Amino acid sequence: MSAMMERNQNVQQNAQQGQQTVQDVFVKEKIMPHCVRIDELSNHGINANDIEKLKTAGVCTMEGLSGASKKWLTQIKGLSEQKVEKLKAISKKTCNDTFQSATALATKRENLVKITTGSQPLDDMLMGGIESGSMTELYGEFRTGKTQLMHTLAVSGQIPVENGGGGGKVMYIDTEGTFRPERIVQIAERFGVDGTSCLDNIAYAKANNTEHQQELLVAAGALLAQDLFSLILVDSATNLFRTEFEGRGELSARQMALGKFLRHLAKLANEFGVAVVVSNQVVANPEGGMFAGANAQKPIGGNIMAHASTTRLALRKGRGGNRVAKIACSPTLPESEAQYSISDGGIVDPEID
Repeated sequence: MSAMMERNQNVQQNAQQGQQTVQDVFVKEKIMPHCVRIDELSNHGINANDIEKLKTAGVCTMEGLSGASKKWLTQIKGLSEQKVEKLKAISKKTCNDTFQSATALATKRENLVKITTGSQPLDDMLMGGIESGSMTELYGEFRTGKTQLMHTLAVSGQIPVENGGGGGKVMYIDTEGTFRPERIVQIAERFGVDGTSCLDNIAYAKANNTEHQQELLVAAGALLAQDLFSLILVDSATNLFRTEFEGRGELSARQMALGKFLRHLAKLANEFGVAVVVSNQVVANPEGGMFAGANAQKPIGGNIMAHASTTRLALRKGRGGNRVAKIACSPTLPESEAQYSISDGGIVDPEID
């Protein structure tokens, strides 16, 4: 029996005992880096109005304040350079943001949570699943399973950590209008958890334009500071930027706006320890010619997108109903491939001929 099947059985048993809901089996202890809320500033002589200004700007934790630049903070209306200097001094003392030994970092990485994709071969290729605290990009043509993988992760991100999940709530930013609650219910049944509770634990937002997409990350910071989330999903990150910025004349502006959005996502991943997964579209590669092969298509976003992602997965269609995922770029994972399939229960092990 595969490890994935064993995990599914464990989740089903947990759910069946006393008809537990997803919320019931959440990990009670926070598994992500401890975040000190920005309200801590009130203990250091900072008035409530200034704290509220920081929250409105999306700074909801002391770690977020520590990571913000003085130049950016002075752009917040009502914060003078003197106030900013004081705020930065307080955050520096609170967060102790300085050098640490590589051994300490290695210890932290040993405790990273990996969220199952639903397919054992895919999990094995990723050495356990989607890594928390970093950004994973999925790109490929239509019908390669990008959105289906997103839906599967929206469920697996909620199951207990000991069963291969994330043990927290999930945030879903939809730019293409492809999110389907009924798919979540189907996939939840496969994992043996209550579909209604699963939907309740997904914070969903439909982005209307690129400005709104940026604003949603400010609201996301406030939610992440209030509750335990394991995963942020964006399907897709580039769709609105691709349609709103047209032609080479607006290419520079598009890349700058996209880079700002991705940088904010990476900041949330680092600040709260959540896993971030973004999907990306592809375009034909005119430089490839008739002998392009696997390089006949390239992901949108260019170097801005490539540098922002920690791990890039290239998805393509395989034989029969199977799909193939390839490690296109990763600082830790070797270049390899894994097959998977799509079922009513989401992403599953590949079909065997």
